[in-house]
Amino acid sequence: MAEQKNIQIKADDNALKGTYANLMQVSHLNEEFILDFMNVYPFQGIGTLNARVIVSPSHYKRMISAMQENLKRFEETHGTIAIGDAPNTEVGFQA
Repeated sequence: MAEQKNIQIKADDNALKGTYANLMQVSHLNEEFILDFMNVYPFQGIGTLNARVIVSPSHYKRMISAMQENLKRFEETHGTIAIGDAPNTEVGFQA
């Protein structure tokens, strides 16, 4: 079995604050998944891209597994999360 090493992750204050997103768009190519996190203001007809995260297919699959497990634990503690209606506005990048 491989020896595990501790890795120290450094983060500046802005990264530690986090970034809110009310919409996520996923796209993919042969070698990567692209996750775009956005804030969309539908009544104003505008939005901003807050973060773009690009990961390998195998890492994307591990992320989904981790999120499913955490959602399961959350709902066991706090109850089932109701799924709201999806926005009825088409979202995309324009040149």
